[in-house]
Amino acid sequence: MNKARRLYSAIALLAGVAFLSVAACAGVAPAAREAGTTYELVILHTNDHHGTILPVNGAAGLAERATFVGEVRSGNANVLLLDAGDINTGTALSNLFRAEIDIKAYNLMGYDAVTLGNHEFDHDGETLERQRSLSTFPWISANIRKAGGKPFAPAYIVKDYKGFRVGVFGLTTRRTALIASPDKELVFLDEIETARSTVAKLRGRERCDIVIALVHMGLSSESEGHVTSRDLAREVAGIDLVIDGHSHSFLAEPLAEGGAPIVSAGEWGKYVGLGTMGIRDGKKVSFAWRPVKINDENDMTYAPDPSVAALIAPYKEKADATLKEVVANAGERFEFGDRLSRKREIALGNMVNDAAVWYVRTVLKKKADFAFTNGGNIRAELPAGPVTRERIATVLPFDNWIYLTTMRGADVIRLFRYIASIPQGAGGWAQVSGEVRYEIDYTGADGKGVLKNLAIGGAAVDPGALYTFATNDYLMAGGDGYAVLADNVSSWNTSTTLRDIVIAYAAERKTLVPATDGRIAVTGGLALE
Repeated sequence: MNKARRLYSAIALLAGVAFLSVAACAGVAPAAREAGTTYELVILHTNDHHGTILPVNGAAGLAERATFVGEVRSGNANVLLLDAGDINTGTALSNLFRAEIDIKAYNLMGYDAVTLGNHEFDHDGETLERQRSLSTFPWISANIRKAGGKPFAPAYIVKDYKGFRVGVFGLTTRRTALIASPDKELVFLDEIETARSTVAKLRGRERCDIVIALVHMGLSSESEGHVTSRDLAREVAGIDLVIDGHSHSFLAEPLAEGGAPIVSAGEWGKYVGLGTMGIRDGKKVSFAWRPVKINDENDMTYAPDPSVAALIAPYKEKADATLKEVVANAGERFEFGDRLSRKREIALGNMVNDAAVWYVRTVLKKKADFAFTNGGNIRAELPAGPVTRERIATVLPFDNWIYLTTMRGADVIRLFRYIASIPQGAGGWAQVSGEVRYEIDYTGADGKGVLKNLAIGGAAVDPGALYTFATNDYLMAGGDGYAVLADNVSSWNTSTTLRDIVIAYAAERKTLVPATDGRIAVTGGLALE
């Protein structure tokens, strides 16, 4: 039997709950069932947590999630709690402690399994091994192999309930090898073929009545050859339910795709998926599902669970102290004035975007031809003198995730034509990294900006070439009118905030000196002092 019988330190959370989630050993028959009797399995699931330990604008929070989970357990005998991956990489609090808080909270809640997401491979192998050893739940994935073919993680779990047996298997997108930093010895196998063979094992050798795919694959294709959970549901028979992660997709109801419904609960724990499955004579006979909101600023239904809140408190106290930490020194003031980041090139905009390119190239070790962000993302000056984490958080207060996106040159030209068309003073007016040079000419009769002399990396943009750049999630979602960004070849969320990137850049540089270099030339337009 696996660890489902262990006594969690959160015994207060689980007290009085008839939690019959005992894992089966291969070949052992499930608990006797009565013919014609319908049994019920409650499935709770999350995905793309990304270090969201505390509520964000009133929504989510691990302690608040724990209260909801506890309420569901108290009213149901058969509860299965799952996560479809990417616990790692997100908020500064989680990043500081390498997801230790998150994993301990998952232990307290009694998660049954978590699929390895691509962001579990953002750190070195030792970090992931520490995280796995800290976990009282298994991290699963059927399609990751070590050199020589040995499994990297358990492929699945099997759990017995009165009257039925459930198998849950994991899959991790093969794109992990490209968008994260897994050990070079790891091999990511074809998701569809792996799923077929794993389902056959669960249905055959393990004698499972219900098979659930807990996958970190995404609902939408990020590039050619990207296998999604939609593909899985269409192409693999014998799956009763697909629980998806990776694309941060919020669904109001299950997707009907192939033979199995697909569900996904958005991101950051703002919702928990709640499914109820009816099982009769070893077969699924019904399934109902809905996303449950874990609070918002106008509806605080779930109070923090005391056990999880007590776990978080000392970590938060220590993290708060780090906000006062001096990470660098600013030789002079980085001006902001009357929101100058929305009107012309400023040193602060240069530094922020140069930091993004540095992070992608140096830390992620990926290609980055340039970076840009909306000027409205920058909210304050950076004074001369000591630069603290708190100061940078004041300059960049938004939790903007950085995306790494590839577009064809023709679409990059369209992007910069749109940038030039944005009126000075609007939040979408762009700041860019040093690889970019262009002019915005406002001298036309209509006063609208016209793009001139665009160059990237010292050369005119080649319409047929591919360019990879860093920008933020707000713009990628079409914010400030950036609809052109939807016309990309591939894109992925690094799940690192621009703020944390700038903090890391400042700490590496030690000294920050404001400078402009003519990367954005403005002709005509507003008269600026």
